[in-house]
Amino acid sequence: MKTIGIIGGISFESTITYYKLINEEIAKKLGGLNSAKIILHSVNFKEIEKYQSQNLWDESAKILSLCAKKLENAGADFIIIATNTMHKIYDDVQMQVKIPILHIATSTAKALQQANINQVGLIGTKYTMNENFYKEKLLDQGIKTLIPCQKDMQIVNEIIFDELCRGIFKESSKKTYLEIVDKLRQQGALGIILACTEIGLLIKQEDTQIPLFDTSILHALDAANQALS
Repeated sequence: MKTIGIIGGISFESTITYYKLINEEIAKKLGGLNSAKIILHSVNFKEIEKYQSQNLWDESAKILSLCAKKLENAGADFIIIATNTMHKIYDDVQMQVKIPILHIATSTAKALQQANINQVGLIGTKYTMNENFYKEKLLDQGIKTLIPCQKDMQIVNEIIFDELCRGIFKESSKKTYLEIVDKLRQQGALGIILACTEIGLLIKQEDTQIPLFDTSILHALDAANQALS
């Protein structure tokens, strides 16, 4: 079994989901008391969020690159960054280590292709929705993305940072998210990517008829399969 290096803490709530899912998948595949070999490096999200809000992505890249190097030196065979937004600096971090970093959009694209979906709605932080670093990865796999209007994007982003990343889950916010999801469905989305690892803590597949693709789940399961490959 390969050792998985996880860069976590962005936020710690979603990192818990990753750790749990990976170990459950390993136990399911191997049976008995088997669990995953994981090295976790958890960052202070406050520092990361500060650099995000100030558009200082180079500073964030320095922090995550240092984390990646530590994981590599500790014996990780590959790395996952347990967040969507920070894949904006994926290339910068990957250049600093020799071991591969499993891209979250690549894991998501695999699931979309298996479901024969080539047009999806994308909700996440304003960085993920507005910029192309994530959407281009999907487009490379023949998958087109639709995003909410500017007003809805702002609402989605505020709920992520003001509530979900703080462990706050409101029914009113859930209702708002589901309304935005339905707007994307009406625009032609065949599925919805939950492109922030906290969103899946608020809305679930049973809340809507349109297929949801929770990136934290897909990324974690892909990592578990990579560990066993």
